[in-house]
Amino acid sequence: MKRRVITIICLVLIGIFQSNAQVTLKPGVKGGVVFSRLTNFDSDFKTGFYLGGQLAIKFNKLYTLQPEIVYSQQGANSNYSALLIDDYYNPNIMTVNNSVKHSLDYLSLSAISKFSFGTGFHVIVGPSLDFKVHDNFEKSYFYNDSPIGFDFAIVGGFGYSFSNGLSFDARFKQGMVDIYGNNYNTNVDNNNNGNYDEVVLNQSFQLGLSYSFDLK
Repeated sequence: MKRRVITIICLVLIGIFQSNAQVTLKPGVKGGVVFSRLTNFDSDFKTGFYLGGQLAIKFNKLYTLQPEIVYSQQGANSNYSALLIDDYYNPNIMTVNNSVKHSLDYLSLSAISKFSFGTGFHVIVGPSLDFKVHDNFEKSYFYNDSPIGFDFAIVGGFGYSFSNGLSFDARFKQGMVDIYGNNYNTNVDNNNNGNYDEVVLNQSFQLGLSYSFDLK
């Protein structure tokens, strides 16, 4: 008797799910502006852009899984000062301020979960695996280290979707892997312990638009 009741309940739940499930697929394009920096790098925000595509897999009115592939310009702006002596015999010390734009660009593969509320508002969260496609660190800075070829990041944000397929997103993206591949800063104390609070991580804010196409 108990087994029959469980079977009936399972069949009812499956029937309810199948009657309400209307999975839809909507490909789309996206683009926007990126404000990026590097943590523990004595840097300011650098302005770039992102551009790519997405596939919205809508399971119901509340939840959408959205894989994305995006090219993103990241990095940071740094300012540093140097002391110059213009004459060896009659030294005249001058301070020269220099500004360097560090480029660190990625091709990002993301799996974004979108939770919709009300008429069009949504919250997004998900992981991103980033593969480096370009950097200019060896060309523009005195560090000998070159950034490694990948990063893993967490993305979170919010937005608004219109009924015509147009959406607006504001996102925060935090890298989780040191850009040089270190788990801690190379400076160590007397006990040979590195400082885990000084890893150099990617960090960015993104503002952009996307447009989803209706396949019907």
